[in-house]
Amino acid sequence: MTRADRDLPEHAYVPGQTPRHVEGRFALICATARQGMSPAQLAQSEAFCTGLHYLGRGYFWEAHELFEPVWMALEEGSDDRRFLQALIQLANAQLKLKMQRPKAARRLCMMVRDLLTMLTATRLMGQEISQIVECLETVESNVEDVL
Repeated sequence: MTRADRDLPEHAYVPGQTPRHVEGRFALICATARQGMSPAQLAQSEAFCTGLHYLGRGYFWEAHELFEPVWMALEEGSDDRRFLQALIQLANAQLKLKMQRPKAARRLCMMVRDLLTMLTATRLMGQEISQIVECLETVESNVEDVL
């Protein structure tokens, strides 16, 4: 078991289904992403790395919370910032599926697809864009299964 697995929140927050986490639960992790950091530094931040870990483990609301300060620290209009916005919306789409709101999830998936098609690089912040596209396609398939 990795440290990140040991440090998973006690539950995944799903609005209307599970209790919200204590205020400030993720503040120390979020603080590892700061203005003035380069995209490479942000990609190594605990906020980004833990956000990716949470996203892969089904902690979608939590991943969004951790990605937000990374997104805020990235240069406006940059591919890195669009990439982070795509990850945030991908987490939101999956959260909407858990909340049994497939139409909202579909809209978010379309936003993610639009953001990803704007990217010129094949790899950003240490992540292969093709792997994010594969994840998006899985979510889109799950959305269509419940519509």
